[in-house]
Amino acid sequence: MVLKAVFPSQYIQGVRVLDKLQSLIDKFGSKALLLASPSVLHGVLPKYEHLNLDSRLTKRKFGGECSMKEINGICSTILAEGIDIVIGMGGGKTIDAAKIAADLSNIPVIIVPTIASTDAPCSGCAVTYTEQGVFESVLYQKRNPAVVLVDLNIIANSPTRFLVSGMGDALATWFEANSCHTSQSLNECGGHATLAGMGIAKLCYDTLLEYGYQAKIANDEHIITPALSKITEANILLSGIGFESCGIASAHAIHNGLTSLPETHRFYHGEKVAIGVLTGLHLNSATSNQIDEVYTFCEQIGLPTTLADVGIENVERDSLRIVAHESCSKESSMHHESGKITEDMVLDALLMADAFGKNRKQEKFV
Repeated sequence: MVLKAVFPSQYIQGVRVLDKLQSLIDKFGSKALLLASPSVLHGVLPKYEHLNLDSRLTKRKFGGECSMKEINGICSTILAEGIDIVIGMGGGKTIDAAKIAADLSNIPVIIVPTIASTDAPCSGCAVTYTEQGVFESVLYQKRNPAVVLVDLNIIANSPTRFLVSGMGDALATWFEANSCHTSQSLNECGGHATLAGMGIAKLCYDTLLEYGYQAKIANDEHIITPALSKITEANILLSGIGFESCGIASAHAIHNGLTSLPETHRFYHGEKVAIGVLTGLHLNSATSNQIDEVYTFCEQIGLPTTLADVGIENVERDSLRIVAHESCSKESSMHHESGKITEDMVLDALLMADAFGKNRKQEKFV
């Protein structure tokens, strides 16, 4: 058995750490491309005019979808402008596109997440989608980001829904790590989980339960607190190392299946992963205490607990079977669960997760 874990070269988190960006660029290259979402270009960067980034960077606006068409366009800019370092600044899809383009161009990448909504920033893998937003594939980079730079001022001033969605993504980390460990499935970097990886995955879960609600309130009020800092680290670093160095299983497989239904596209990655976590609990016969703990956490911070919460208002077996079918595709992480998981089992677990969530909501209004 070969144990394997991977990490970003540097992780820097704190107040106004974006001020360090230029010195970091100077360490890794001489001509940088900043790939940024529209909200970053128009809402975030103007607040950092003292950095004089306009004169030091070639800027490119991210097109909105991490598709191969978008990535090829970024690679063309890198080649045409003689770029030797890429900076990805924005949310998960912007970050993934920057990582893939930098890898294809054999240059380093600095990641500056402006929301703590996914565990993408630290990882050496990225997800591509079709131009219509349907999951397509997972691509693995030759190395993890050179630097992940997390400015708490930016995170605290982002919409709370992003932070909560990040907690949904991070919520899967320990459950999927445990599934892969039990089934002895390979992790996302091609080995088996180390003690360090498993410890980080469990710490991620414990941190969410302990500080998640406090962090949500802090983000609502745009206040930087120890709880917000801890949850930012859990969402980005702990979950990033945990999923990549321990593996993924049913929760992310179900997320990928849910993207097959157009009505789910307006919901964030972590919101759909949360439904995957709840479905996985019923799929794997979790204890009543465990199920209650996770549903309570989701309800407390505002994560989805029913299919209606991710846009599936009319629950029909035929449409859910599409989700179950895609979740169990040949290359799916669903097969990292112990035993043989069938489409019918996933379908029933989805229906049970939805029914259980509905019943808990009804009980609150009795």
